[in-house]
Amino acid sequence: MYTESAIGHRRAVWSWLAQPTALFGGVYGLLVSSSAVAALTQFGETTRAARMDDALWVLFTALASALAHGYAHQIAHRDAHGRPGVRGVVRAVLAEWPLVVAALPTALLLWGAGLGWWRSAGIEYVAFGINTVLLLGWGVLASRAAGSTWGRALRIGCADAILGVAVALVSTLLK
Repeated sequence: MYTESAIGHRRAVWSWLAQPTALFGGVYGLLVSSSAVAALTQFGETTRAARMDDALWVLFTALASALAHGYAHQIAHRDAHGRPGVRGVVRAVLAEWPLVVAALPTALLLWGAGLGWWRSAGIEYVAFGINTVLLLGWGVLASRAAGSTWGRALRIGCADAILGVAVALVSTLLK
């Protein structure tokens, strides 16, 4: 049986995850890491040492994307009276943490392959599949937070996952 405090806590976590900043960063981070993984399938090596490098590459790509997005966001929202200074830019960049967190599953899978926890050959397909499922989850979460029924949320989540795969593949083909 759920206590009132447990239900309240669950709703607070749900509300926190459904914030536009967390949703945006989560989806964007998954797209960044999915694009990186798609590029690895085309150009990557499968040695353990290469997988360690790939994990770092995915992580640094996510960090660079968070830095660029946070900085651009800060510049775009300057007003005539505001003086953002260094603290404002740092706050804007730190607000992009969901983007980096969303790329961690991919980086951890590649890192684990580099450590020999599992085969390094083909791990990029596993990471790409997990990212697709996570995109579906973010789509369902956003849809449910907007008040959709479970059935509609699942349809929207599936469409989001398909669009995410398409974006990652197109991004890879353009590189």
